[in-house]
Amino acid sequence: MAVPVMSRKKGLISLPSVLTALSIQLVIVAGEYFKPFNVTYDHRALIIGGKRRILISAGIHYPRATPEMWPKLIARSKEGGADVIETYTFWNGHEPVRGQYNFEGRYDIVKFAKLVGSHGLYLFLRIGPYACAEWNFGGFPVWLRDIPGIEFRTDNAPFKEEMERYVKKIVDLMIAESLFSWQGGPIILLQIENEYGNIESSFGPKGKTYMKWAAEMAVGLGAGVPWVMCRQTDAPEYIIDTCNAYYCDAFRPNSEKKPKIWTENWDGWFADWGERLPHRPSEDIAFAIARFFQRGGSLQNYYMYFGGTNFGRTAGGPTQITSYDYDAPLDEYGLLRQPKWGHLKDLHAAIKLCEPALVAADSPQYIKLGPKQEAHVYRGIPHINGQYLSLNESICAAFIANIDEHESAAVKFYGQEYTLSPWSVSILPDCRNTAFNTAKVGAQTSIKTVGSDSVSFGNNSLFPQLIIKRKLESISQSWMTLKEPLGVWGDRNFTSKGILEHLNVTKDQSDYLWYLTRLYISDDDISFWEENDVSPTIVIDSMRDFVRIFVNGQLAGSVKGKWIKVVQPVKLVQGYNDILLLSETVGLQNYGAFLEKDGAGFKGQLKLTGCINGDINLTSSLWTYQAGLKGEFLEVYAVNSTENAGWTELPNDAIPSLFSWYKTKFDAPGGTDPVALDFSSMGKGQAWVNGHHIGRYWTLVAPNNGCGRTCDYRGAYNSGKCRTNCGEITQGWYHIPRSWLKSSNNVLVIFEETDKTPFEISITTRSTETICAKVSEKHYPPLHKWSRSEFNGKLALTDKTPEMLLQCDERHTISSIEFASYGNPNGSCQKFSQGKCHAANSLSVVSQACKGRNSCTIGISNAVFGDPCRHVVKSLAVQAKCSPPPGFSTSASS
Repeated sequence: MAVPVMSRKKGLISLPSVLTALSIQLVIVAGEYFKPFNVTYDHRALIIGGKRRILISAGIHYPRATPEMWPKLIARSKEGGADVIETYTFWNGHEPVRGQYNFEGRYDIVKFAKLVGSHGLYLFLRIGPYACAEWNFGGFPVWLRDIPGIEFRTDNAPFKEEMERYVKKIVDLMIAESLFSWQGGPIILLQIENEYGNIESSFGPKGKTYMKWAAEMAVGLGAGVPWVMCRQTDAPEYIIDTCNAYYCDAFRPNSEKKPKIWTENWDGWFADWGERLPHRPSEDIAFAIARFFQRGGSLQNYYMYFGGTNFGRTAGGPTQITSYDYDAPLDEYGLLRQPKWGHLKDLHAAIKLCEPALVAADSPQYIKLGPKQEAHVYRGIPHINGQYLSLNESICAAFIANIDEHESAAVKFYGQEYTLSPWSVSILPDCRNTAFNTAKVGAQTSIKTVGSDSVSFGNNSLFPQLIIKRKLESISQSWMTLKEPLGVWGDRNFTSKGILEHLNVTKDQSDYLWYLTRLYISDDDISFWEENDVSPTIVIDSMRDFVRIFVNGQLAGSVKGKWIKVVQPVKLVQGYNDILLLSETVGLQNYGAFLEKDGAGFKGQLKLTGCINGDINLTSSLWTYQAGLKGEFLEVYAVNSTENAGWTELPNDAIPSLFSWYKTKFDAPGGTDPVALDFSSMGKGQAWVNGHHIGRYWTLVAPNNGCGRTCDYRGAYNSGKCRTNCGEITQGWYHIPRSWLKSSNNVLVIFEETDKTPFEISITTRSTETICAKVSEKHYPPLHKWSRSEFNGKLALTDKTPEMLLQCDERHTISSIEFASYGNPNGSCQKFSQGKCHAANSLSVVSQACKGRNSCTIGISNAVFGDPCRHVVKSLAVQAKCSPPPGFSTSASS
């Protein structure tokens, strides 16, 4: 079968005519998502089916959700204004054993791609195969490092052979399933490698050689759509180089023939155990996106639009948490994060109103309006049914920016005055009327009943508590327990001289590796320590991620860190002493050069210091190794695990002990809301529900400082700005997908490393309980009020009345209005109060419009409420309560 080939002239993809009839047949197999279409590009944009497009892309990683979640996530992305869904592929998920592929369950990439197409969206597939993504080992399978002579991501024959085999596997699979655009499928764009430009110089000349090979290899696979390389300024002419950053408006591709594409707009950041949580303000994200399209951008992708969950042991490292919420527009559970989702939805709608002008103009007209104020104007001649209209019927769209971080600015543009907030962009789809300003948020704020974190900024009234935490009943008071042996537990142990590298032993089949040696201590040593009042000390030159040190069966201490020195005083006795080390990985390194050499466990010398005759070098001692836990080997977490594994009843007054397995049964909470487990009473371990691995948990607490009392959206954002959750457990709540639950008799199994017991673990649903908003009568009108003429393509705005939209979660309704005031109300969400100007009918008007409904809109005008105070700019503030359908409980018990 002939396939489309990349033309290296002008960066276009040619579509052989021989495929035309065949593609029409293939589209039926693909589900008739689209008629077959070609994807090319020029300097301005991707050209889809012969037309330039301005595209909004939503990042969703399919393994970070369940297949049952995918349809809603895709639908909510589309509702939010996305044209494209973006995802990496995950090599270690798809090929866990060399030559054995997995495309089932959460790794059913074909199903995911077809769902994207069935929703009428395009797919941007970033094959990599290096992903980074805060994913274990950056997406590489650990078996890859065991191939003789291999060096990752450089001009190395063993690596290139394996990489090409995987990339070809993915491309061929997509072709076989008719998923490329020329087959009527949704895939319009592919990526090879990932941010390689960041590390290319680490490999010297071999780095550039490898980069060129990767590009040529990818294009040679016949995918028939354009390929990109992100953060690759030296990308070949036939590959589009793209931007990954918080801001990409100043980015320029390395050729005037390539469009400006933003592959990763970081709308939040990831989190580590024991650290604060990231928060990027909605106003700043909107500002960054508006500036990108203002200055010639063509495709912007949210990293992430939905972050999801690092189920199992997929979290990257070191020490990244199980939640991959990312402060994204859709939270970890798939619920709308408001006001971020709503504010960005309005932004997308405003940009789409501008799209005809944006694609019609090859470049914008630049107008300087002030020292830190500027406009970019896009004009074009519209065409209807292929016929271009006259010049006087030209369409026009403008972006006016104030990049001053502190002061508002009044500017004149085309004879009209506009007031711009600091660090904001106003979008004028018709070059006259403001459809959107990035700093003016009209979307509601949603307060969740429970969640992984609380977002709080001290006493700052601008930022309410976004999550309400409640004391819940425990999931069960009836638990079984099973003791996990310390050290050597099975016949798969072995003894070797010297310290072996962690991954060389475990192959990452478990986080845990036991190291056991025996050491003789003389009477002279004991006397020396007693006479000099000193303690012997175990010293490890370098360790990552976590180590526990036991002496004679007793825990001496533990240390967390990344390649740090360990100095642990120990208590030894005369005679033989058992030295037991437990090395624990908490996610393998996912970023940087030479990943295959990073390893885990210990590096350098391991010795006992403080002895009478000098240090004792333990590095060359005989060590017995045991990989993993006995409970893991017996699969005691499996649903069909037999009771004869040794489970016994756990008394309520049981004396806590280290390294225990716990098991109970519970009923699922009623309804359809997402479900979460509260592990804040536990220490460190892992959890399974009905055999599904929820992930690691760890109740480390973030520092008390570093969050600040305010979060100012103005000025350049970085991951240390607007941090939240100071003094709180980094992650206390853990997502259980609904599809993993039965109505009753669900089995929860926990492995707990510390002396915590499970009696305080609770379960509940996550939903929006409180919604609130504040909208001024000077706010811009809702975007749906704009209309475009079918005759000349021009925009019209007939009704300029602002509206407030209030919406509960799916199947929930507005049960009460807790506050409503039209006039000059004070405060913000959860802290509203009436001002001197207040319409007495505010509560009745809002109640009539909203109570008993899932959503409602209220016009912000005197025509709705009357005029309570003349010559005063009025606002409507509302706070309402959302309730689930009657009869649904938010918690469950055994």
